[in-house]
Amino acid sequence: MLTRIFDKFGIPIFRKPKPVVAVLRFSGVIGQVGNPIRQGIYADGFIKPIEQAFNLKNLVCVAVQINSPGGSPVQSSLIFKRIRSLAEEKDVPVIAFAEDAAASGGYLLACAADEIFVMPASIVGSIGVISAGFGFVDVIKKIGIERRVFSKGENKGMLDPFQPQNPDDVK
Repeated sequence: MLTRIFDKFGIPIFRKPKPVVAVLRFSGVIGQVGNPIRQGIYADGFIKPIEQAFNLKNLVCVAVQINSPGGSPVQSSLIFKRIRSLAEEKDVPVIAFAEDAAASGGYLLACAADEIFVMPASIVGSIGVISAGFGFVDVIKKIGIERRVFSKGENKGMLDPFQPQNPDDVK
């Protein structure tokens, strides 16, 4: 009865604090983008909001909303590490939600969570590096071109399209 009276007058003495879920939104390319209107996702711009999210009173969970094709591996890693370290330090679970994409570095951000939720049509995954090229070895032989390369140091000619593929370059 007394609780109802206090509630009626908006006196919070007997109210239990409401649980809080912080939401961090990561949308766009990871790394500093040269566009002043649409900024990229980068550690310097997100570390403070991440720390603020983990310092909220009555925090029960941090939700990470991701819509990113990826980008800078360094920036992705810095953000990932900060989320994980605060989650462990504060003992707060992190849940990630992928929208259209959580690919490459965007997927690394999702991996900072304890659980990841995605839509069936979301593009998710693909942490790694790809390098593509062409092999012109037979073409330059056929047309009689002699190629001369001067370099100093190991691996300077790695993935050279004018040389046969070296199995050591593919490791």
